[in-house]
Amino acid sequence: MDDQTRIELEAAAFRRLVSHFRERTDVQNIDVMNLAGFCRNCLSNWYREAAEEKGLDLSKDAAREIVYGMPYAEWKAKYMTEASPDQQKAFADKNPGH
Repeated sequence: MDDQTRIELEAAAFRRLVSHFRERTDVQNIDVMNLAGFCRNCLSNWYREAAEEKGLDLSKDAAREIVYGMPYAEWKAKYMTEASPDQQKAFADKNPGH
């Protein structure tokens, strides 16, 4: 496989992941973090870091809007729920000091 095809496939997979996250608003970040070790915010941070490596200035808010499909504050107000004590404990156990 040539590099251009690989890049195009990786980009398509990224777009599909972002689309899936946008559709699954019922899945909370803490649940994804507890199961997979990353969440929507991590993905937006990675996107921002990749932009910075290319010399592009992309704010944290702009990167989150790319992943969430709307301003983060709006997504939080519409879809974020309070983390349960069990979710918080699982997060603390898997992410000490975070």
